[in-house]
This record gives sequence, structure tokens and C-alpha cells, in this order.
Amino acid sequence: MRRTPEFKEQALSKARQRGTRTLADIAAELNMPLHTLKGWLKEPRKGKAEVAMPSGLPESLPARQWSAAERLLALQESHGLSGEALHAWCREKGLFEHQLTAWREAFCGSPAPETLQERREAKAELKALQDKHEVLQRELRRKERALAEAAALLVLQKKFQALLGDED
Repeated sequence: MRRTPEFKEQALSKARQRGTRTLADIAAELNMPLHTLKGWLKEPRKGKAEVAMPSGLPESLPARQWSAAERLLALQESHGLSGEALHAWCREKGLFEHQLTAWREAFCGSPAPETLQERREAKAELKALQDKHEVLQRELRRKERALAEAAALLVLQKKFQALLGDED
């Protein structure tokens, strides 16, 4: 059975703004198969849908690929929400609450370098810290091997002395 684009748009809108209701409840309310509704919801991720998200947030991208502007928009939209409303909003957008928390901390935490020179300095500092970390890791591995060798020599020395002590 073919459905009109208006019906499809209305069904998708109800499904995305369902709150605590399940997709099965919405499909039963609209008198349509559940798998059809699920298929329509998956279409935007495949790039086949004609219905756009009204908020301007990306639906086809995983949250980790969202741009800074899209993340900020998501934080603005979810700012006043809490509890069930926040969980429903997160489900609708395909996000998790911990992602919003991490984004909020990233935006409110340390400011990003603003100029090209500051970015270069930050990158150079990061590289220096990574190099120092690598050197320290190598030194630690060397010292651990030396300590293991010294412990093995002590054990062998004790065994040797025990053997000589038994002969006397």
C-alpha cells in the first residue's frame, strides 16, 4: 500500500517525538506495519529520505563526526531538558547523555587556540610531551629489565651458595 508523502512525514514526526512511547505503539496508532515505520526511520541515514530534520542537526552522521557548530546547537536545544525529556530528546537525535556532558565540558573548559600561532605552539607542545612520554617509557622498560636481571642473579647466587653450603 502506497502512502502519501504527507502521511509519511507525519508518521516520522510522531516517531521522532514519541517520548516514552514505543515504535510499535505508534505503528498501531497509525494502522501501519512496524517494519515500514522502522524502514522510514532508517532511510535518512542511508540518504534516501525526502524528509529533513527540522532542527538542523545531522541525522546521518554519528555523533563523533558532528561539527563544533552542530554540537553547540545540540547543547542549546538540550539545555533546559532534564530526566525523561532529556532521554527522549537524546533518543530522537541518536545521542547519549554522556556525549552531551563531554561536549559541554569541551566548550566550557579550556578555550581552543584561536590564532594560527597559538595552534602551532599547542601542537609543538603536544609533540614535545609525546616525545618525552616515549623516552620515559623506554627508560622505564630498560630499568624494569635491569631489575629483573638483578633479581634473577640474586636468586642464582643464593642457589649457588646453597649448593656450596650443602657440600661443606
